[in-house]
Amino acid sequence: MNEKQQIHKVLKGDTAAFGYFVDTYQDMAITIAFRVCGNKQDAEDIVQNAFVKAFHNLHTFRADSKFSTWFYRIVYNTAVTETRGNIYNTEFVDYKQIDMNDSYSDMDTMAQVEENERKELINKAMDRIPKDEAVILTLYYLEDNSVKDIVQITGLTDANIKVKLHRARKRFADTINLLMRHECA
Repeated sequence: MNEKQQIHKVLKGDTAAFGYFVDTYQDMAITIAFRVCGNKQDAEDIVQNAFVKAFHNLHTFRADSKFSTWFYRIVYNTAVTETRGNIYNTEFVDYKQIDMNDSYSDMDTMAQVEENERKELINKAMDRIPKDEAVILTLYYLEDNSVKDIVQITGLTDANIKVKLHRARKRFADTINLLMRHECA
């Protein structure tokens, strides 16, 4: 069943059908909110509020954009609004859940350790760059949104997104290199 059919079901009164959107978009929404507010618990609260807003405003969704673009704009705007003027403690968030119940061979375990180290390094670097740049990198690389989609999500101009994306890439690469030099020292 495609998303348009799911939306139609929700609008017809099948509120349980909205669970599809929660299951599909929750993890990335928390990552986006975290990149804005810097606190996992606050990010979860923001996402919960964003889902409530999306549910109550689903009738306003126009199919001229992807649902994810529309919803991530709600998440982004909610995060910006709720964190404006507040100072939060930052904590580590893993943008992909890892099932630790799986059994691994020694080679799989080494690959998993290396993957976890890469994720930790990426998260450290993302925490050290400006939040607006971290959000744009997250939307572009982790969620595969186009510049056009990011414009719709953030409300920034096309040129502004391209400049911020360029700066974010450079700052991220510099930060990764700095972190790697410190770890090797």
